[in-house]
Amino acid sequence: MSTRLVIAAIQANPTVGAIAHNEALARERLAQAKAAGADIAIFSELFINGYPPEDLALKPAFWAAGKAAVERLALETKDGPAALVGVIWPNAKPGGRPHNALAFLAEGEIKGLAIKGDLPNYGVFDEKRVFEAGASASVFEWKGVKLGAPICEDIWSDAICADLKAKGAEILLVPNGSPFRRTADHERMGVAKARVAETGLPMLYVNEVGGQDELVFDGGSFALSAQGEVVMRLPMFEEAFALTVWEKGQGGWACVEAPMADWVSGPEEVYRAMVLGLRDYVNKSGFPGVLLGLSGGVDSAISAVVAADALGPDRVRCFMLPSRYTSQDSLDDAEDCAKRLRIRLDEISIVPAIDAFAQMLTPHFEGKAPDLTEENIQARARGVSLMALSNKLGLMLMTTGNKSEMAVGYATLYGDMCGGYNVLKDIYKTEVYAVCDWRNANDPYGVAADPIPERILTKAPSAELRPDQKDQDSLPEYAELDAILHGLVEEEATLDEIVARGHAPETVERIQRLLYNSEYKRRQAAPGVKVGARAFGRDRRYPIVNGFRDVVSGR
Repeated sequence: MSTRLVIAAIQANPTVGAIAHNEALARERLAQAKAAGADIAIFSELFINGYPPEDLALKPAFWAAGKAAVERLALETKDGPAALVGVIWPNAKPGGRPHNALAFLAEGEIKGLAIKGDLPNYGVFDEKRVFEAGASASVFEWKGVKLGAPICEDIWSDAICADLKAKGAEILLVPNGSPFRRTADHERMGVAKARVAETGLPMLYVNEVGGQDELVFDGGSFALSAQGEVVMRLPMFEEAFALTVWEKGQGGWACVEAPMADWVSGPEEVYRAMVLGLRDYVNKSGFPGVLLGLSGGVDSAISAVVAADALGPDRVRCFMLPSRYTSQDSLDDAEDCAKRLRIRLDEISIVPAIDAFAQMLTPHFEGKAPDLTEENIQARARGVSLMALSNKLGLMLMTTGNKSEMAVGYATLYGDMCGGYNVLKDIYKTEVYAVCDWRNANDPYGVAADPIPERILTKAPSAELRPDQKDQDSLPEYAELDAILHGLVEEEATLDEIVARGHAPETVERIQRLLYNSEYKRRQAAPGVKVGARAFGRDRRYPIVNGFRDVVSGR
């Protein structure tokens, strides 16, 4: 029986559905582990198929391709190291749903499988729809050491880890596909420490890194001693390979050598999630770059900065699309921001398009005063223009609306909502400013220092669709709006609870009405990076036709 074990933690970036790519990446990392002298390597959850596979997991051809990849990969372990690799595995029962599995590869073959027993079915997770849970936990033995392998959600309750302990597990090796949200690292650590305290077993927790549609996986892999002490941390938002050296003494197994990276927090972790989410969405989709409308406002400015940091300034094109109501300040601010970022900015006036629409539609608008219709025509003229540029140039159009606007419908369908991806989709307006302040004070990717002009951050937000327009003509101040929305969206608080925090009943009722009435718009919105607990879309799925309204007591 070995008293020393070298375990390689593989924090890597697979792509959903790209089995050949993921297999090649696994083979590359296994070779790295072998060269470094590892005894066993552990990969993240469903590494071969990519996570989350959603309804791809229902395709038998997809299971077969993943299974074949793992069988080929097993051959790489003939001379070591062994490996734990996540893969979708067919159900032995005819017609049964497949399993979320972890294959134990050693000595050139598949030695065993662990099947995920606790399938999450909340928030962004929908695993009970596509997988069948395992009946019992699995312990693998390698070099005389018994290794327990709970998969991600399996450690979020005590039963499976307790079962592994009862079956003789000496170390818990946990593959994960745990997506980023602001509180994720603290929540994961709390759960892991609880399982370690209950079992008395040390744990190595390996998480995926990378972007997948709305989700960003932040890595942040770690290890805990049997006493609950953090003995390893891998960086967040980047790939990592780490050797961890474990030795067995009288008190059991202890990690005696491992890296200890610093973890980011606050606006920095939100910003890095935005960059990684956009980079992987663009690159994994095969786009050569992105374009966006740069208006001189804060939302488009920070979106351009994220794009430049994610892809490099040479892969970003910006267009200013002024109307008669566009101020000179906006023109100057957009130009200043583009120069700081070293990205190309072109100007295309939408005035001819607006005039053409007026000529077309005025006979049919006779007797009706100008209203929101004319404002929306401007937004849609910009949307049509940007989509045409996207088609012609082959660049993905970014849309730039923040969560506050999307919540209350302060966005125009087929206008400023046009686009393929939105890095601000889950970020409230007040948080946009916090992220801008952090980025102006830091240049983490070496692209541009202080990229957002001060005037963009200090001037009153405006859509500039009519003379002297300000956002607060139609909405409460953003600090109040965001506080109300946080209660309604993130907390599902009652109106009475929100009013008790100091908000006027009529304002709270109005914001609730706007929120519910705008659901149809959000159903047609571009995907975007999830950073909070209740992102619109996967996290929060409300009916479009919805007759329910909460009321303030006594009104």
